[in-house]
Amino acid sequence: MKKLMILSSLMLVMCRTGLGQEIKEDASQGYVFFAPGVETRGGDGIAHMGIGGELLFSAIGVGAEIGYQTPIRSFGNGIGVFSPNVSYHFMRAKFSPFVTGGYSLFFRSGHANGYNFGGGVNYWMSDRTALRLEVRDNVLPSYRDVHFLGFRVGLSFR
Repeated sequence: MKKLMILSSLMLVMCRTGLGQEIKEDASQGYVFFAPGVETRGGDGIAHMGIGGELLFSAIGVGAEIGYQTPIRSFGNGIGVFSPNVSYHFMRAKFSPFVTGGYSLFFRSGHANGYNFGGGVNYWMSDRTALRLEVRDNVLPSYRDVHFLGFRVGLSFR
């Protein structure tokens, strides 16, 4: 069993280094986004916009974002959303898919706890700038399990 684990670990390392791409072991990236979407409780249209960043340690990322989420019909009735997250980046190349998830703090005059999860892709147009496409679901369980599902379009930069 020990030999099998060592062999599996060695093969994993060889596959990771054998992808023929430059892998920066530790890096950081920031992003901005705009996300049209829906609220599942009422089916109303929402908009979510924000800014975030993460530190990448090989394929694992740790980060946070802050944004404003609002009903499209009444832009001034939105809420703040703060989300510390972890992510996994499947490969760090020109086309870089990822999954993410974590805690969500919804706030305005009070606050509520929730969570979020999603996934997407960064398409690196240059060494420093990427088109970011992502689907993200922010869930507020304390309010009848409402989901705020959005399709994010944005830019990532490093």
